[in-house]
Amino acid sequence: MNKNQILIILCSVLLLLAVISVFLGPVMMSPGDLMESPIFLQIRLPRVLLSVLVGVLLAISGVMLQAILRNPLADPYILGVSAGAGVGASIALGTGMTLTLFGLSSTPILAFMGALLAVFVVYNLSKVAGRTSTETLILAGVAVSSFAAAILALIIITTGKLQSIYFWLLGSLSSASWSDVITVTPYMIFGLVIAYFYSKELNALLLGEDMAQTLGVDVEKLRILIITTATLVTAAAVSVSGLVGFVGLIIPHFVRMILGANHRYLVPFPPWPAQSFWW
Repeated sequence: MNKNQILIILCSVLLLLAVISVFLGPVMMSPGDLMESPIFLQIRLPRVLLSVLVGVLLAISGVMLQAILRNPLADPYILGVSAGAGVGASIALGTGMTLTLFGLSSTPILAFMGALLAVFVVYNLSKVAGRTSTETLILAGVAVSSFAAAILALIIITTGKLQSIYFWLLGSLSSASWSDVITVTPYMIFGLVIAYFYSKELNALLLGEDMAQTLGVDVEKLRILIITTATLVTAAAVSVSGLVGFVGLIIPHFVRMILGANHRYLVPFPPWPAQSFWW
């Protein structure tokens, strides 16, 4: 079975699960009622679409970070994205902020900003003589995450909004809307494009940073680009769904088991026959 056949099978399974999900719920609907029912148009359909988008965003981020950090245990939250988003969301929830921008409430907006700020701090903390390394990035991520966890605990204690903040931290798609779908779609497209067009460089990193530089890869510039992209797509996912765990860690490994380690096939699947390892 070639890779194109695998793509067709996986897409068919995804479509089947999406269709089944539309019919599941406390209210039973017949196929003829779907297009006229507000439950389908305003609740179930955007929820299903958003779940697919969030899964794609986290998987893209996971596969890029695992390559750039050369760590199979790397996930979208390893650089403090989840911690920063948690602090941003808790500020919005704890203060009852009612800011609205582009159809989004204050919680996803501050979660997005908090995630970006956390990774910005992590990257600058990990710089040594103008360069970063995988070890310093991970250590800085752990340090910033711990500090953000302390701030989060302080916010919970001072505001008393434990239930609402903790519910957001658990992650949920129950409040999915069309504005959420529209908001995260450009991030998904951006992440797919970057992951695909830099797949050759990510493949080179599998051989180590020294070998990648020998092959003409500017490792530091690539690291900045990939980390920035992974942060943006993860922050977008977290802002509309909360902290959904394991997707960004497990899915890249699951796809590797089927297609191998070539990033040209990991994300996205190419619609043409298999090419060489590098191209």
